[in-house]
Amino acid sequence: MDGSLEKMVDPTLAEMGKNLNEAMKMLEDNQRKVEEENEKKYARKDIPGPLQGSGQDMVSILQLVQNLMHGEEEEETSQSYRLQNVGEQGHMALLGHSLAAYISVLDRERLRKLTTRILSDTTLWLCRLFRYENGSAYYHEDDREGLLKICRLVIHTRYEDYTLEGFNVLYSKQPVIYISSAARAGLGQALCNQLGLPLSCMCRVPCNTMFGSQHQMDVALLDRLIKDDVESGKLPLLLVANAGTPGAGHTDKLGRLKELCEQHKMWLHVEGVNLATLALGYVSSSVLAATKCDSMTLTLGSWLGLPAVPAVTLYRHEDPSLSLAAGLTSSQPVEKLRALPLWLSLQYLGHDGIVERIKHASQLSQRLLENLKNLDFIKTSVEDELSSPVVVFKFFQEYSNRDQTSHAAQASTIQHPIISNEGHIYDTFNQWLGEQLAQLVPASGVDVVELEDEGTCVRFSPLMTSAVLGTEIQDIDHLVDCLKMKIPVLTSTLQLREEFEQEVRRTVSLLYIEDLGWPGLGVVRYNYHSDEKNDDKQEKELEKINTELLKKLNELESDLTFSLGPEFGGQKNCVYIGMVTEDLDVSELVETIAATGREIEENSRLLENMTEVVRKGIQEAQLQLQKANEERLLEEGLLRQIPVVGSVLNWFSPFQASPKGRTFNLTAGSLESTESMYVSKAQGTGSTPPPTPTSSLAKQRLPGQKAFKRSLRSSDGFSETSSISHCDDLDKLDQRPPNLSPGQEQGPLEMERAEEQKEVVQAKTDTEDIHSDQSPPDCTKAEEQASQR
Repeated sequence: MDGSLEKMVDPTLAEMGKNLNEAMKMLEDNQRKVEEENEKKYARKDIPGPLQGSGQDMVSILQLVQNLMHGEEEEETSQSYRLQNVGEQGHMALLGHSLAAYISVLDRERLRKLTTRILSDTTLWLCRLFRYENGSAYYHEDDREGLLKICRLVIHTRYEDYTLEGFNVLYSKQPVIYISSAARAGLGQALCNQLGLPLSCMCRVPCNTMFGSQHQMDVALLDRLIKDDVESGKLPLLLVANAGTPGAGHTDKLGRLKELCEQHKMWLHVEGVNLATLALGYVSSSVLAATKCDSMTLTLGSWLGLPAVPAVTLYRHEDPSLSLAAGLTSSQPVEKLRALPLWLSLQYLGHDGIVERIKHASQLSQRLLENLKNLDFIKTSVEDELSSPVVVFKFFQEYSNRDQTSHAAQASTIQHPIISNEGHIYDTFNQWLGEQLAQLVPASGVDVVELEDEGTCVRFSPLMTSAVLGTEIQDIDHLVDCLKMKIPVLTSTLQLREEFEQEVRRTVSLLYIEDLGWPGLGVVRYNYHSDEKNDDKQEKELEKINTELLKKLNELESDLTFSLGPEFGGQKNCVYIGMVTEDLDVSELVETIAATGREIEENSRLLENMTEVVRKGIQEAQLQLQKANEERLLEEGLLRQIPVVGSVLNWFSPFQASPKGRTFNLTAGSLESTESMYVSKAQGTGSTPPPTPTSSLAKQRLPGQKAFKRSLRSSDGFSETSSISHCDDLDKLDQRPPNLSPGQEQGPLEMERAEEQKEVVQAKTDTEDIHSDQSPPDCTKAEEQASQR
């Protein structure tokens, strides 16, 4: 490519392309030098510094940009961080922005000719590519800006005096804009704010509730709303329909909506991801009807993986003056240069390349949909199973016929709470499932979406992500494999939640906390009972016990995850248990949690009691020592207390008195005398401390078996009565005579055992002979060792 750039006539363009290639190579290089890392340790990149007076070269500036782009990657280890795939077509789009700046300095006549050619070529290519005949194009950065300009065009068209009188003409007949309730959030409010209209000018049309897709606009209800507005003196202005709703990717009935708009002289605008399929050879009839609409918005950047290219709004209108007044066209040539990045990228990809990218995205969605049909407990929500660019699915455990009747009977007794709780639980589980799949397979581009009727679902929209992330067929297969691994975990956890709740409620010392937003087995709290009236002290003690309980549980060798719950919105002083498998022993888990909590509570109380006992023992010892001193003074007499007289008296008549002290027995919690210690010169033997109670709940596990796991079915036959020692088995084997049929042959192992038995019998016989001969003991021991060997 460098050689072709040098052959260009204009050296400035060649230099621009060369600099762009060097800049992209430098920015895409993620390897940093050690010196640069050392410099960044003390440099704060997020704080702006002064502008250097001498200036910097391009390499230094690009290096600074690279550091700002990739400098925080080490701190984002918790999330998967992935840059967009910028290939050669991306380089062409980026080159367009550089060329736009260069072209803008040309003389006016050359600039006008060049921009006219760029704009006319791009508009012609897009209209032919997406089957939109006789259309004009408006290029904009914000994807909502095209609809905003269309609204102004319609206002200028329907209100003839709007150019002269402005908003005064709107008082007589208030305009009404209709949007679907499945449209993207905030679209209606953004239009009203930009147009200066009150929110009463925006009418949200509900979706179907009885017939058809629940994500499609209700046409019959829309007709009634329009007639009611006309009767009330309002002017129906514009209808915004969806060819692929933002959530589920469903397409409205565009054919019927177009007829309704023609009947009431309304403008029909269509937007959505399904418009990309208009470039394919096979297009569904529902999407094909979008070619008859008055305007549509295309987001080619995400569909084709082109960075920094504008969105395009194609429209049909006969009056160019009104289009100029609405801002859809501009007399400034520089404004027309917005299409330059798209003009370069479309030429680089070509018609076949564009169609191939859109076709590849459709094949990815079909591949995933076919695999999801074969999975149990997965419910899909697609509009057309033959050609649906967006696949929405969720985990849902359906009941069998017998379980369905029992569940229906239970739901009839506790109607709304059960249904509501079940819906919340499924939403939580699907939220967890979507996050896990996005983390395990980041190239798939799956995300979590909230739908009004289905709740929380996992969405796969390859038209919006595959070109950017480079999604391939093997990524879809990997996604399905990960989904197959997560389904048993979800079903097991969902089935064991109720059993876990019942076990916890039956346990006295545990308290079950109902948290429908936690994706796991459940939430439990050790209920600390105390006579302390101080709530703050009791709360601190409760926090201390549950924190220690969590630490003890995490130290166990198990596959379970114990945590303090979510960072925001979770319950305090609780133990959150994550997802589980089907071999979990719930009773053992609950019993272990209760026993561990009781042990922590007993140790805490023992420490408190010991502190109190020691304090009281010290006070009692001081009183007893003071009393002993008084008794000693009475026994010795007053004369012995006089300094000189007492010494003489003690010399003539010594006073024999044993020293009396006190010792504190921590085990018994009592104060004892030290007379026996002084007499025997050793510590008196008191009551031995009781052994530390250990939890008897530790279940006998097989080698390699982790905690809280049920034994395998093959090991169910073992019991305590059948656990015989290995030595007893050998003794019984020695006493058991060989019982073989006449025609049965002995294997090598049986022959060896028979020979060993013969050797043992022979050794016993030799030993008896030696004893009968009264041989020396050393010889007897040697023979016994030989026989044992």
